[in-house]
Amino acid sequence: MSFREWATRVLLISLVFTALSVALLIGKINQSKIPQTTSSNQEMTTVGNEYPQVKLQSSKNQSAKSPGIPRQNLGRYRTTEAFAKYQPRYEIAKVDPSNYGDRYTQDIYGVRLTNPAIIVLHETGYSADSAINFFQTPHEDESVQASYHSLIELDGTVVYLVSPEKRAFGAANSVFESFNGFETVQTNPNLPPSVNNFAYHVSLETPPDGRGNNYIKVHSGYTEAQYHSLAWLIAQSQVPEDRITTHQQVDRSGQKIDPVSFDFDKFLNLLNTYREISPVYRAQK
Repeated sequence: MSFREWATRVLLISLVFTALSVALLIGKINQSKIPQTTSSNQEMTTVGNEYPQVKLQSSKNQSAKSPGIPRQNLGRYRTTEAFAKYQPRYEIAKVDPSNYGDRYTQDIYGVRLTNPAIIVLHETGYSADSAINFFQTPHEDESVQASYHSLIELDGTVVYLVSPEKRAFGAANSVFESFNGFETVQTNPNLPPSVNNFAYHVSLETPPDGRGNNYIKVHSGYTEAQYHSLAWLIAQSQVPEDRITTHQQVDRSGQKIDPVSFDFDKFLNLLNTYREISPVYRAQK
């Protein structure tokens, strides 16, 4: 073999290896652009319209009230004409990220979570402003982190705090007793199990005569506007009456008795005014 033939073959082999190296490099670059699914993503979940959703004013209505919302045609419940006519004031208050978290599809033991939604009713204990200030304050200590998804002030104003898709820290050591048994979820190995992962927490502002005493067992109660706004808010959900409960009923610490002086019958009567069983759901049953 002549020197020229040998040099030609070496050159061809070098070109082949160069081409292969370039192809591999391009493949790695393209692969790095593809979004990767991590285990943490698989642990988190979002929810549909089973929880109350944020209802805001339209761009054409710049008043401090939310607009009438059309009737819901899907799911077990739909809202009524009374719901559309009632237009409570609303506010949005941003909560510090340390005071809420994600909803999870698995508990700390890897068990898949399938709990249907519940709604837990609370009261603030102090003024609405005091509660909001606490939720907006960063808390490194997990044992004091707290929040609601929403609260209702004395004048009926609905304050949206934590998105329904997120887990508000409304009940610490807690269990919901359902027809299926005891329901609770542990998502933090350092804290007791709770209902937070499948709960929507809404609180009523405590009247002035009931504030500042964690052991008070009765006060003047809540305003008509608060009852109407609470019923209006929950009417937007698909949560049935038997899964609407109170902080006192789910608490396992023995320290929570809220909401104090709450008229559950009055609330349910108003709730049935603002929502009704959907004809489509009734026909399917």
